[in-house]
Amino acid sequence: MRIVHLAMAAAFLLAAGQASAAAIDLSKPYGNKSGCINKNGQEVYAEDMLLLSDEAFVTAASARTFTEKKAQADGSLVVKSMCAAEGEEGQSPIQFTIKRSPKNDKKLVIADEDGTVYGEVSRCR
Repeated sequence: MRIVHLAMAAAFLLAAGQASAAAIDLSKPYGNKSGCINKNGQEVYAEDMLLLSDEAFVTAASARTFTEKKAQADGSLVVKSMCAAEGEEGQSPIQFTIKRSPKNDKKLVIADEDGTVYGEVSRCR
């Protein structure tokens, strides 16, 4: 009987983790001010540009095309991507994490594998 309760509890926790991860919806783009201006193509150049979609994360100097997105139990997304950087030939594999901002759950924080934050983005209008 106890094993059944533990199995049910584990299933509930797994489902809860997947439900909270689903809350990060990238079907509409997120960005900072200059990123959102450029959501439909490069309209203006800005050094601080950050634009996040369901397919890529773009900055002024690089583009990371997603190869895999994996929802985590804490609600974050771990994303594997191929990165093309300005001035470099070819692409490099890069992994980063997208999670809700601790200050404002309507914003997302993007950080590299070491925890260095690229920036914070809001849903584009």
